[in-house]
Amino acid sequence: MAVPKRKMSRANTRARRSQWKATAPTLTPCPNRACGALKPPHQACPTCGQHQGRQVLSV
Repeated sequence: MAVPKRKMSRANTRARRSQWKATAPTLTPCPNRACGALKPPHQACPTCGQHQGRQVLSV
């Protein structure tokens, strides 16, 4: 197993960790014209319960 020979400096450690950014979740509008709420793609809408034009959840 590889082991670092020297301690990584604070500046180098922080420069590496600065790339750890949280990304906002992708949201798409619900295709149901009456709803239009933002929802994650490829999932049923939590507001109206429809997915691809079919009612799949009872809300």
